[in-house]
Amino acid sequence: MTSVRRASSMDAKSMATLLNAIIEKGGTTAKTQTVTGDDINEWMSFAPDESAWHVALDDVEQVIGFQWISPHEKLPAEACDVATFVQVGRTGLGIGSSLFSATSQAAKNLGYVWINATIRADNEGGLTYYQSRGFRTWTIDKDVKLDSGLIVDKISKRYDI
Repeated sequence: MTSVRRASSMDAKSMATLLNAIIEKGGTTAKTQTVTGDDINEWMSFAPDESAWHVALDDVEQVIGFQWISPHEKLPAEACDVATFVQVGRTGLGIGSSLFSATSQAAKNLGYVWINATIRADNEGGLTYYQSRGFRTWTIDKDVKLDSGLIVDKISKRYDI
């Protein structure tokens, strides 16, 4: 059984471990450099009145996924950006759906009108996940260079709240 709650600084180390496993596996996130719990805490402190962070926990209270929304410099004020990470080997089990229920409500409560998700074009799982939530493509950025030097297209999808 998956439960979802607001993330706290106490979750940061577990969140970093989960994200680092995804980065190490490769192919799904634009993030290519490993992170620490301190990095996650720093991200969580960005625009605290305009952001929301949630964690998904398994039945023994281990972090098995997390999602956040926050403002983004390339988006209008009525939109927020979303990022979703689910433990390697646990995708497709409803964790992302549980997270998005909490996140979309938080976005509405924060006054956002729509949510943006930008996904690597080669991330079929991520594209399917956001499409299944009701996101639709609104722009495509071609030939984006990641920190690792890899060149990918990025697809931005929009979810109207």
